[in-house]
Amino acid sequence: MSFMPKRAMVLAAGLGLRMRPITLETPKPLVTVGGRTMLDHALDRLEAVGVEEAVVNAHWLADKIAAHLEANPRRNLKLTLSREETQLETGGGVKHALPLLGDDPFFVVNADIVWLDGPVPALKRLAAAWNPELMDSLLLVTPTPSAIGYDGRGDYLMDPDGRLSQRPDLEVSPFVMAGVSIMTAAQFAGSPDGAFSNLLLWQRAEAAGRLFGVRHEGNWYHVGTPNAVPLVDSHLQAPASREVVP
Repeated sequence: MSFMPKRAMVLAAGLGLRMRPITLETPKPLVTVGGRTMLDHALDRLEAVGVEEAVVNAHWLADKIAAHLEANPRRNLKLTLSREETQLETGGGVKHALPLLGDDPFFVVNADIVWLDGPVPALKRLAAAWNPELMDSLLLVTPTPSAIGYDGRGDYLMDPDGRLSQRPDLEVSPFVMAGVSIMTAAQFAGSPDGAFSNLLLWQRAEAAGRLFGVRHEGNWYHVGTPNAVPLVDSHLQAPASREVVP
């Protein structure tokens, strides 16, 4: 493969309000499903494809995130903590960490999702599809009907060439943004200071015709509420018998 991002941002600073009461004492990324914390699931995937450094942001119960990273070092993946004194949301969190991420394209991974790869790892498929001449952002998307633990209307429509458009209000769309993307520091030029969502940057990219997606080829799990924890845990314990991708 000619291109693979060397750095990644793992978004682990959320308050986890929908996951309470679990998250009153445990930050959401440290909730365990399938025998691993969700944070470690994300770091496992990044390390497996050769990413060299992961920047993990932290705000709510940040000391516990820091202690977990210190107690679980990686052989081939440097871990760097980006503390946020105030919650910056997804876009603000990435922007705050840009000095650690550099100018080259980087992965952004949410720490409240888990995925199983198909024949080719999803991160490798994203890297292979990345084309900076055409794209500002490249999102991993997964089919809405088979998104385990997800109960929304979906996020995007996708053209045959992979170009994405946001779901119209009150409609159901075929794809959910799967919490994994490739972004660049250049996208954040002119973005707000403080808290804002990556969605703002993706809307700009969509308006310019530069927002693209890659369809995920394996199972995908959203762990957003206490009820989702045993559901996802049961799937991960026996994934081969629970294949849900159409």
